[in-house]
Amino acid sequence: MLRRGARGALGALGGRGSRVAAVLALAVVLAPAGCGAGGDADPVRVGFSQLSAEGSWRAANTASIRSALTPADGFELTFSDDQRKQEGQIAVLRGFIAADVDVIAFSPVVQDGWDQVLREARDAGVPVVLVDRSTTSRLDGAYVTRVGADFRAEGERAGRWVREHAPGARVFELQGTLGSGAQVARQQGFRAVVGDQVVGEATGAFTRAGGRDVTAAALEAWPEVDLVFAHNDDMALGAVEAVRAAGLRPGVDVRVVSVDGTREALRALADGEIAHVVECDPLFGEQLAAVLRRVAAGERVPDRVVVPGRGFDRSVTEAEIEARTY
Repeated sequence: MLRRGARGALGALGGRGSRVAAVLALAVVLAPAGCGAGGDADPVRVGFSQLSAEGSWRAANTASIRSALTPADGFELTFSDDQRKQEGQIAVLRGFIAADVDVIAFSPVVQDGWDQVLREARDAGVPVVLVDRSTTSRLDGAYVTRVGADFRAEGERAGRWVREHAPGARVFELQGTLGSGAQVARQQGFRAVVGDQVVGEATGAFTRAGGRDVTAAALEAWPEVDLVFAHNDDMALGAVEAVRAAGLRPGVDVRVVSVDGTREALRALADGEIAHVVECDPLFGEQLAAVLRRVAAGERVPDRVVVPGRGFDRSVTEAEIEARTY
């Protein structure tokens, strides 16, 4: 493992100023190096702060990462579930710095407010890798890279489906946690394509209950709404419940478009209750592990590692649904 002097230079590899999107063939570009099972090298000591255990997507993401960062794989993992509280995450990150871990990985609950703790990590020579979510930090060397989906592209893909299949729809946008990278970028991408069709918006905070309650209120406030764009599947499934409770037919009177690709959402898609699902794959633990190995070894990594996804429509097959592990 690197010592402080060698690791301190790693921060210069990252930073918002040099963000360049790159969809990578990770098996080639980020093939595991060293620290493999059965090796004699010291384990890579990783502190991972997960923003919460909200919903099946986040649970699957956590499980994928934990299964890839095991002692057998050459890692010593310290894991924290920080229950969607930024102050809790900041305290945990400071604990990782004090523990002198080799790499910090974390999924920030919101985009703003990280500069001070990221400066502390940089000054201590501990490289930071963003997982799934993003930050707006402009601090030089704030983090080395981000591993996760392209949220803006997801919003654009959803918008293109609406533009093609529901060009006259009056859309209610069911937003995720306000200020989070996923909420901000998915909204930007969606609005760039079909912003003229949005008649209302509110946040359901990425939860099923939030999606149900907010959609119920939206259908009263904007009775003309005939399409809901939900920033994740849990909210979309809540929206379906609200549409049905309002005496309307999901998929007929009100269509729902969503992002994630969970098994339950794909089942609702096949049943006609959801119209379209944009995939956001949570199972990128192996990709993250490859990145962390290289960062800990002092190797240069891409500024951004994009986890690819696809779109699902009513042609989704039973085999595709059953293959979902989340």
